[in-house]
Amino acid sequence: MRILHICAYTWSIGGPARMIYDHTQIAVAAGHQVDILSPMSPNDQLYPAPEGSRVIPCLRTPVISRFFREVSLDLYRYLKAHSSDYDIIHCHGLWHFGSIAPFLVNKTVPKVITVHGVLDAWALRQSRWKKQLMDFLVQKKFMAQADLIHILNEDERQDVERYLGYQHPRIVLIPNGIRVSDFSNLPPRGQFRNEFNLDAGQRMVLFMSRLNIKKGLDLLLPAFRDYCRRHSDAVLVLAGSDDGYQQEAQQFISRNGLEKQIRLVGMLTGETKLAALADADVFVLPSYSEGLSMAVLEAMAAGVPALISDRVGLGRRVGQIQAACLTDLNPESIAQNLDTVLHNATLAETLKNNARQLVQNQYDINVVGSQLLQEYKNLVFSSHQRSESHPA
Repeated sequence: MRILHICAYTWSIGGPARMIYDHTQIAVAAGHQVDILSPMSPNDQLYPAPEGSRVIPCLRTPVISRFFREVSLDLYRYLKAHSSDYDIIHCHGLWHFGSIAPFLVNKTVPKVITVHGVLDAWALRQSRWKKQLMDFLVQKKFMAQADLIHILNEDERQDVERYLGYQHPRIVLIPNGIRVSDFSNLPPRGQFRNEFNLDAGQRMVLFMSRLNIKKGLDLLLPAFRDYCRRHSDAVLVLAGSDDGYQQEAQQFISRNGLEKQIRLVGMLTGETKLAALADADVFVLPSYSEGLSMAVLEAMAAGVPALISDRVGLGRRVGQIQAACLTDLNPESIAQNLDTVLHNATLAETLKNNARQLVQNQYDINVVGSQLLQEYKNLVFSSHQRSESHPA
């Protein structure tokens, strides 16, 4: 098959780029051709392309992209010339040019849309008037025309139905996946602490995601401040690129005199990221909205006890089976649960073991990648059948 993904395939986009990367590795290994069409600005840093695949960068159109996300005449021209070269066109997210353009230029190639959490209540409230205008003009119409809607968790099924006003007839739940084996042999404990001059006697709380209010930093920071008022045994490491909240985080740290208790270390990749997971005593992500957090899956695969909200894409069941500690979205609950996980060794060990088993069984990329490829094949087969029954 010839597969085309459309997404802003940059480091700053976070989870969607990682998902495309992982699924592309599986597709290429199975003998398929994969291209990634990425609108971008001149200063954006492209996410790496898996060996055997190709990233096609398309410059965003200045000015217009400020009002209508990801508008790119280069992207439109490419689709106009080459969309029929592909067997599958896979769009990631909604309310941007890349989720609309394929429906404008080609009526025959099967199209997949992955929701990526953008239809939950919190996400819908952001830039609401722009989204409502887009819905009225084109977005709902084209989403209804999608040959397949790909959701990452069960909550998204209800979100899609609420958004469209009816149950879409072609919807499939396939979660994000990770290569679990990548987290089986971590660097020696202490390597990350040495590199960033962290006290070896301090418990390390790791936040590893984009610095965006969506990730619950406005709750985590006061929660950790309150924890520090009762305990002096922990340091919070904020690991992630700035996505609109770094200045507020720095101001909070300075205002509360927490320079020694909270450290900003920037985005972590490769060996350094693995070293951070090896040193972490608890991973925390009290997010308001996620499709399915890759960072949480990575922490669980690495055996780090996770303190998360039920909005990270794993639902409430992950708390019921004690594969993670769930927190309500307020500073008091986060602080209390953080205290519990850090000072209850039996609970922490239970969370580690259950999380590893859950990820191994349900979220390994070899499993979920094969599921998505099968859905592609089903679409291509159905498309060929329709073509044969309705020849030109």
